[in-house]
Amino acid sequence: MAKKVNRQIALSLAACVHCGNCTESCHYVLANPGDPTYAPAYKADRIRRIFKRHFDWTGSVLPWWVKAGSVFTDEELEELKDVAFGKCTNCRRCSLNCPMGVDFAVVNRMARGLLVSVGVMPAGVAVVSKDQWEIGNQMGVLKEDYIETIQWMSEELVEALGEPGAAIPIDKPGCDIMYTINPREAKYDPRTISDAARIFHAAGESWTMPSEGWDMTNFGLFSGDDELGGAVARRVYEKAIELGARRVVMSECGHGYRSTRCEGQNWAGMDVPFEMESSVVTMLRYLNEGRIKVDKTRNTTPVTYHDSCNNARSCGMFEEPREVLRHVVTDFREMYPNRAENFCCTGGGGAMSMSEYTPQRLKSAKVKADQLRATGAKVVVTSCHNCVDGLTDLIRHYKLDMKVTQLVNLVSDALVIEKRAAVPVTMIAAVLAGRRILVVDDEPDVRTFLTALLEDNGATVFAAADGGGGLALARKEKPDLITLDLSMPGMDGGKVFEAIRKDPELAKVPVCIITGKPELRKLIYERDVPPPEGYIDKPISEETLLANIHRILDITGEHKAH
Repeated sequence: MAKKVNRQIALSLAACVHCGNCTESCHYVLANPGDPTYAPAYKADRIRRIFKRHFDWTGSVLPWWVKAGSVFTDEELEELKDVAFGKCTNCRRCSLNCPMGVDFAVVNRMARGLLVSVGVMPAGVAVVSKDQWEIGNQMGVLKEDYIETIQWMSEELVEALGEPGAAIPIDKPGCDIMYTINPREAKYDPRTISDAARIFHAAGESWTMPSEGWDMTNFGLFSGDDELGGAVARRVYEKAIELGARRVVMSECGHGYRSTRCEGQNWAGMDVPFEMESSVVTMLRYLNEGRIKVDKTRNTTPVTYHDSCNNARSCGMFEEPREVLRHVVTDFREMYPNRAENFCCTGGGGAMSMSEYTPQRLKSAKVKADQLRATGAKVVVTSCHNCVDGLTDLIRHYKLDMKVTQLVNLVSDALVIEKRAAVPVTMIAAVLAGRRILVVDDEPDVRTFLTALLEDNGATVFAAADGGGGLALARKEKPDLITLDLSMPGMDGGKVFEAIRKDPELAKVPVCIITGKPELRKLIYERDVPPPEGYIDKPISEETLLANIHRILDITGEHKAH
């Protein structure tokens, strides 16, 4: 505790006058009116007694008077665990309504950190923390699975829009935006990734997703473990610095936004040279600047909005989501109370990972269920993935006729995408003029087709019929671009690609994979090297090939044709 107590915590521990103003603010109290142990002041006292016994002079002189005490047994540790993890979601509604400025959520997070330091925590908290320490994200999503999901969504998006330029870029350096997500999106809800990509594409944004450091959520906020919090935040910051991104945009996640933008720099002990913002702010900027066009009549179902505790109470994001909604829906109904006074979804504070407390969590959710029912809306919108899960859980439990969605889904549904004109032949020729391109493919017909097409557009072409020959030719000619088949006799394309990426003289050469066997994708994406700049499935059309090569060569920054 001596390492954890700072001025804010000390004042919150000392300032409570037990006036009771916080009591009616807590959804646990309102759902359990006959149980005083849910009252914020009572819960704080279970922590305060330890502080008074060991750090406040009154506890040394008159411990019986100020109810000072310590923790001696496993039973007392378990009781403290139930208070810190099981009876509070750290929503800060009680803090907002305290006339003395006592921030119980900060005190409770400190208590969680103390318990975690001695190995006392719910099993789910231990599992999630372990995954975030060891695998790099809180849901244990493996790198190859993450990359495969991004590629899958990218392919679907390109096919749906008919535009190769809509592909989701990975590890693209020098972009304006590095987009980070909640692991829940990669694991359970990849549509949100696709919807965000549609919006970025429609806005003409310079953006990328990182292959690592993509998890902007941070379980250190929930567990009270500052070391974990710092390590997770540092991964995001360092990847953004490595890619030279000018802004980190976080998808809709309340605790991820708060921990990455507001808390992470303190935990990590570092300043950052880039801006950070929620995707809600990004989407609103696109709407206000006219960078994207929307048709709100595509979203006519009555909707209400749930304020995430971390976005709203802790970070002051009240009006931005409502402004976005006014752009993209026709029937918005406010929920009461709202904004800073809104009640928690009951899934905050990591509660969704603590299965042993599910019954009391859902019992306390009656307060939120009554709020939702009173709106008469059929859709509840929230800008937080924890809230998506918490609200979905309580809607199912209380049999409400509603569904949950997020702003990114509504904006994407309302998006009006104008068909882009094909890249002019003169522009492609300008990009390819004087370029040296290496074609590596074991099929003679493909080599002939690619060579003729590229030469017709001004490129100088070298060709190799196998992987070993292609690698030797690449080292000799130092091309501006390499097109690489995957399935070849001898040295397959995956090994050639890895050798190119690990060769200091070739590592920066853009590579476009061209393959007739999409199932061989793992030959590329399971390797511990940056992914290729392009990926095309056979059979190859002239238009698709030229558009992809134009995009690849243009984004390298060596040539700007438009």
